[in-house]
Amino acid sequence: MAKFDATFRNEVNVTQPYIQGETEDEVARKYHLDKVVKLGSNENPYAPYYHSKNAMIRSISTLNRYPEDDFVNLIQLLADENGLKPENVALGSGAGNIIETVAKMFINAGDEVLIAKQSYRLYREVSRLMGAKVIEIPLTDDYQFDLDDFQQKITDKTKLIWICNPNNPTGTLTDAAKLEAFMDHLPDNVWVIVDEAYAQFADHLSLANFLRYIGHKRVMVIRTFSKFYGLAGARLGYVLGDPEAIQAYDTVTEPFNTNRTAIAGASAALQFDQIESNKARKKILGDREGLVESLGLLGFRVAPSQANFVFAQLPDGAPDATTVVNALMKNGVIVRDCTPWGYPHHIRVTVGTHAELEFFLSKLTEVLSN
Repeated sequence: MAKFDATFRNEVNVTQPYIQGETEDEVARKYHLDKVVKLGSNENPYAPYYHSKNAMIRSISTLNRYPEDDFVNLIQLLADENGLKPENVALGSGAGNIIETVAKMFINAGDEVLIAKQSYRLYREVSRLMGAKVIEIPLTDDYQFDLDDFQQKITDKTKLIWICNPNNPTGTLTDAAKLEAFMDHLPDNVWVIVDEAYAQFADHLSLANFLRYIGHKRVMVIRTFSKFYGLAGARLGYVLGDPEAIQAYDTVTEPFNTNRTAIAGASAALQFDQIESNKARKKILGDREGLVESLGLLGFRVAPSQANFVFAQLPDGAPDATTVVNALMKNGVIVRDCTPWGYPHHIRVTVGTHAELEFFLSKLTEVLSN
């Protein structure tokens, strides 16, 4: 962890930087490879789609203007999409930007924040940066949020609870009935922030409906255009909540916190690319099923994924995850080492195209046999 001099805030010294996955170009240069398949960052291999791509191209000629009108129009589209009003919606430059802004909204130094220990690490770091006492609660053995333990850890000092559903890196959904019972018994002084970045890949009948609590409980729901709509490079997300929370969000965030190109792509995706995006979803879910089966035949134990990636425990007798991930990288495949989450024998694999997964499985078989 970096240590900075005394002119920096104390919290900066206890905050760990977010480490992104390696890129194809970096790996190709490092290992002198002609082909690299990237399956480490949970990106959508089929996007951007036709209408969103063309809308983004057309938007380039308007980049000399601030995105005032487009901003308002996209918020209306998102309100309609979710059965809410425009005052229930705000935008951000990706889910990460929204997570950081929400932390700024709520957290005072000394507040307690509850997170799952094996979840998206940005929750911990932005909470620490705001001076919170972060309480990390392990997932259950079947990779569920331990809601009984969360309930027991709530005190008068608890301000926020971060929930990732489906969870990253495990891809698992926490039982909807248990989540709803947890929400029904939530103290009035606690906010629950739900990150649904991967929800559009989940079985919707199994997904807890947090939108029904807006206006009744202290809840905000974060979503993104990075995964299902495949606009990760455009950096656009949105947050849903009651009007007071959205007004506070807009007060804290910078003005025009998104760009015309991202807004154009997102608006077109919502209006015109639903058929294409749902076809891609069907491909991803089908290939996810095939990937799980293939990994099982190699001796992996795979968590039941409800996202566009799988979380897999290495076979008995295999090297640790760091060794396997590094060996795969040398062979032109990028996957995620889950050691930083406390899983030294697990890897996370994005569901890429069928050809990409075939390449990954062939290289994985070579690595394990050696």
